Amino acid sequence: MPLRQGRVVRDPLQLLLARVEIAARQDGDETVFFVRDNGRGIEPRFLERVFDLFEKLDPGAEGTGVGLALVRRIVEAHGGRAWAESDGPGRGATFCFTLPRSQEP
Repeated sequence: MPLRQGRVVRDPLQLLLARVEIAARQDGDETVFFVRDNGRGIEPRFLERVFDLFEKLDPGAEGTGVGLALVRRIVEAHGGRAWAESDGPGRGATFCFTLPRSQEP
């Protein structure tokens, strides 16, 4: 991730240890696509709130708070589901979505 002008890196070691995994897992009849990181994590009580429009759990963070709301709306428009998973602060987060299988003729 390139650093933008004005962005302060508080802990350079954190950047070196950052891990992002993009993968899929089978869950019954569904394929669950996910992006998992080892970042700051999310308190369980905020797992739904991150999908609210213009919602930013950290007001000082970059962004508009539109990204995850847009992801959920697009996925749901195609018949899927989107959600977040986290074991809490300091434990990273996983952002998941499913899409229905296409019905081939």
